[in-house]
Amino acid sequence: MSNESSMSEAELNNRIRILEDNIRQLIEQAAAASGEQNEARIADRLSQQNEELERLTKERDARSKSAPPKK
Repeated sequence: MSNESSMSEAELNNRIRILEDNIRQLIEQAAAASGEQNEARIADRLSQQNEELERLTKERDARSKSAPPKK
C-alpha cells in the first residue's frame, strides 16, 4: 500500500480511477461467479478495494479543503 500523503493530486486521482474500475470489474465477476469459494474471494477483494477507495477519497477531499483557492 502506498502512502497517500506522498502522492501528487494527479497520482491520487489516477489511483482512485483505477480502484473504481477494479470495483466495477469485481462486481461483474461476482455476478458471473459460481461456487462459494469464488464468491468469498471476490467479496474479500471487493471489500479491500472499497476500503482503499474510501481512504483515498477522504485524502483527496481533505487536500481540496486545505488547498488555497485556484485563480
